[in-house]
Amino acid sequence: MPAKSPTGRWELALAIFLVGVIVLNSFLSPYFLDFYNLIDSTFSFSEKALIALPMAFLIIAREIDVSVASIVALSAVLMGVAADAGAGTPLLVLVGLLSGTLAGTANGVIVSVLGVHSIVVTIGTLSLYRGIVVLIAGDEAFTGFPTSFAWFGQHYLGGYVPVEFLVYIIATVIFGILLHLTTFGRKVFALGTNPAAAAYSGVPHTQFRVVLFAITGFMCGLAAVLLTSRLGSVRLNVATGWELQVITMVVLGGVSISGGTGSIFGVTLAVFLIGLLTFGLSLINVPGIVMNIYIGLMLVSAIALPKLYDTLRSRFFSNK
Repeated sequence: MPAKSPTGRWELALAIFLVGVIVLNSFLSPYFLDFYNLIDSTFSFSEKALIALPMAFLIIAREIDVSVASIVALSAVLMGVAADAGAGTPLLVLVGLLSGTLAGTANGVIVSVLGVHSIVVTIGTLSLYRGIVVLIAGDEAFTGFPTSFAWFGQHYLGGYVPVEFLVYIIATVIFGILLHLTTFGRKVFALGTNPAAAAYSGVPHTQFRVVLFAITGFMCGLAAVLLTSRLGSVRLNVATGWELQVITMVVLGGVSISGGTGSIFGVTLAVFLIGLLTFGLSLINVPGIVMNIYIGLMLVSAIALPKLYDTLRSRFFSNK
């Protein structure tokens, strides 16, 4: 079992901050608490939040994948090529999921076989996958998707709940159970807490890392399916900058960048915090570049504050 950590206190702070954001935004804009506006706001973060779930697994296991946005773009463009060739909706979904899974698996194999740190490998594949997207797409937009394909990204179940938001909620439950209630999750924490001890205890760390990267690729493919379905078209700049937002969701959610600590509940709180904050800012016409500054500050704060807390506690409150 993973060791106890200050994660619970961090989650409580996130919950308080989330309530504060809701209250503040409700005062800043009379449209914030409108039910339909809140429902539609989930479109802005559901796809990225899907990728944050496996990213949490990777970071807890002392790995990272900064190529996720490029994998989304690659999967989306390949679906666009398939759509222009006349592929139907089932085949398009298969192309998106399979291409994402293969790209993620390739990352995992390179990391495991070469023994190079994942941030170095995925910086390389970030450029590689995006370069392939540019070669395929050029200046063109793929728009030949069948009408039925729009169901995934534009349909509301019961007239109220977006399909992609429901997909995110189901995925959150699955990943939460997997991380916190199964042997698989214990292996993730073991790798992040002490990789050498995990190897001696029988955790197949090489194959396990490949599996974690493959799952991340699969979720990128799923996000690409939902995003492409919602937009109805694909260009070469699709999902640009998503990697920063995904990593911010995970680290702000209390997942230690050093590995070994974190929870899906914390990541979920961070997802809604960032989603509702950016939604509120958009209602008062704050430019997107300013929102990126806020997200960057949140990422830096999420990394720095726990370190600062530990330093102050050891200096002033430790037993001498």
